[in-house]
Amino acid sequence: MKIYNSSTKKSPKQTIQNRLISRRNFISTSLKAGAAAFTTSLVPNLNVSAKGQHNVLFIMVDDLRPLLGCYGHPEMHTPNIDRLAARGTVFNRAYCQYPLCSPSRTSYLTGLRPDTTGVINNRDFFRETVPNAVTLPQHFKNYGYHTQSVGRVFHLPSFQDDEYSWSVPSWRPRWRPFDSNTTPSWQALDVEDDDLRDGETAKRTVEVLDQIRNRKFFLAVGFYKPHLPYHAPKKYFELYENENFNIPSISEEINPEIVPPTWNALRAFEDVPAGTLPITYAKMLELVRAYAAVISYTDAQIGRVLDKLEQHGLIENTVIALCGDHGYNLAENGTWGKNIIYEATLHSPLVVSMPGQNSVGERTDALVEFVDIFPTLSESCCLPILPELEGISMLPVMNQPSLSWKTAVFSQYKTFRSIRTDRYRLTESPTRVELYDYTTDPHSEINVAENPEYAELSNKLRESLEAGWEYALPETDDIPPIPCILPWDINNDGTIDIQDLLVISDSFGKTTFDNPKIDINNDGVVNIIDLLIVAAHIGDSAISSGPSMQSEITSEHLKIIDRWLTDARQLDQINNTLRKGIEVLETFANTVHPIKTDLLPNFPNPFNPETWIPYDLAQDTNVNIIIYNLKGEIIRKLNLGFRSAGKYRNKALAAHWDGRNSNGDFVASGMYFYSLHTQQENVTRKMVVMK
Repeated sequence: MKIYNSSTKKSPKQTIQNRLISRRNFISTSLKAGAAAFTTSLVPNLNVSAKGQHNVLFIMVDDLRPLLGCYGHPEMHTPNIDRLAARGTVFNRAYCQYPLCSPSRTSYLTGLRPDTTGVINNRDFFRETVPNAVTLPQHFKNYGYHTQSVGRVFHLPSFQDDEYSWSVPSWRPRWRPFDSNTTPSWQALDVEDDDLRDGETAKRTVEVLDQIRNRKFFLAVGFYKPHLPYHAPKKYFELYENENFNIPSISEEINPEIVPPTWNALRAFEDVPAGTLPITYAKMLELVRAYAAVISYTDAQIGRVLDKLEQHGLIENTVIALCGDHGYNLAENGTWGKNIIYEATLHSPLVVSMPGQNSVGERTDALVEFVDIFPTLSESCCLPILPELEGISMLPVMNQPSLSWKTAVFSQYKTFRSIRTDRYRLTESPTRVELYDYTTDPHSEINVAENPEYAELSNKLRESLEAGWEYALPETDDIPPIPCILPWDINNDGTIDIQDLLVISDSFGKTTFDNPKIDINNDGVVNIIDLLIVAAHIGDSAISSGPSMQSEITSEHLKIIDRWLTDARQLDQINNTLRKGIEVLETFANTVHPIKTDLLPNFPNPFNPETWIPYDLAQDTNVNIIIYNLKGEIIRKLNLGFRSAGKYRNKALAAHWDGRNSNGDFVASGMYFYSLHTQQENVTRKMVVMK
């Protein structure tokens, strides 16, 4: 096991720079700030068969632990999750960041850890704590996907109705209130699947797939069971009438005849002894059989969704991810359920299937976290990985399951912080430290934190816990990139750069063309709008590193970039996508130092009541701009001070004149002159004011 050592490990900043942002240069990173308001009206509705442009089906299941056939439990009847596993990757050691529904769902749907979102209970909404966070569905929506949710995705209905995340309103089955004091913890009901909420969810999902099958979609589906109470059609209970389970916590050899779980949610039900009264082993086995039955019920509903994908021929072009929202204790450590920080509550199933992945039907022991889901689904569909995400893509592990990966994963609950390595789990709070050695204690029953022989290890693990998740990232520099074709990569060279813009520019005005990608918004003509849409994605890359602006932009490009900017500024309507493209072009225009000092035409021209005066500086110098009338009289002097060599051409950099004279009065309409004065040169131009 590798333990953090400050003398040998890279700093967090270096690690993130080299690994998390390796696919994007500084342009694409800096332009993500306004993503929450990003509009997609001009993003093309690409054919779903385009290489790399996969659909996404993201299935999440409430309170699901890895009690599944594909996780080594042959006693379980989960044929549909198992068939998904057979076409994808089973992550044996996937961990949530928080053992409670809303904090965990918020974490993997934003790609941010609970410390960042501030969501540590089921009441707080992340839009109130991190309002500009970009959610997983929102990211796909921003890139032209139809995004839709069915069932429980975000924890509460009000959270799920996030306007930025979905293309259409969310749908949930009707909640059926019950009183736990008069309701048994489990019931084998004489009903059909669709009479219960998860059956309704599956039915609705099938209908949605019928409606969106010809669109590029991101579909999130959330099932409620096996959440308490364990109610399902009786046919699923009949599967487990005489079944025993490979769960040590409910083994008669390990446990006495009475077991005292302490979690109150189970105790609240009619058939479970209240308070701290003992629960017999027979009752415990009965409850586990009920938990297994509702898992099988949910598995059957998942099967209906997978069947519909196959019916429409979509399964070969759809990335499918399935996870629980956290783990679930079945009497381990004397507890039942969640809301406590132990191995069983943090360990949850994660299965991901990607079209064309190298290894299918395999299991990996790589340590992964639920915050890794967001970047994984992004990369699997050739979307850029947002730099603010606090996880990394798992695609390298999916293609090479034995790959050396994270050295540790991190979880928390209230004041408890926990680190899980290959062999150990250390959990600490202000008042307590727990350390479990899974080699000698596979079921985490013996706390060895106070054992002297573990003292040095305990201190090192605490240092690693304090250092945080950045220091546990894998050494991925030598991992070969996964090939991908992006829709904005016009020349299909793996990166979106100035060369793609030049290809589009060469076809301006054409209505027939050999390369259909150049008409990026599918309006039948190639023009500046297509170029700006592609420019908005400059820096996105399908290879390990994005293009370098300094090496890509040459002085020969400057005139044509200026022409693009002139065309762009004449557009009547500018949305956020086009504005983002203009910002990129302006950044390009200011990348290469000019050969000579020059004064450029003011914009707008004519102007009323204000204008910007762009200029180039061939060397560092003090700068003044003076405004004259036709008589040669100075009416205003703009003292800009010292400026470094470079291009000052956009609104943020150009000299601003508010159209007033030195007395503060607006000047009259007419012709004026403006001159650039430096220590080396003076340059003059005309301008027009039109009231």
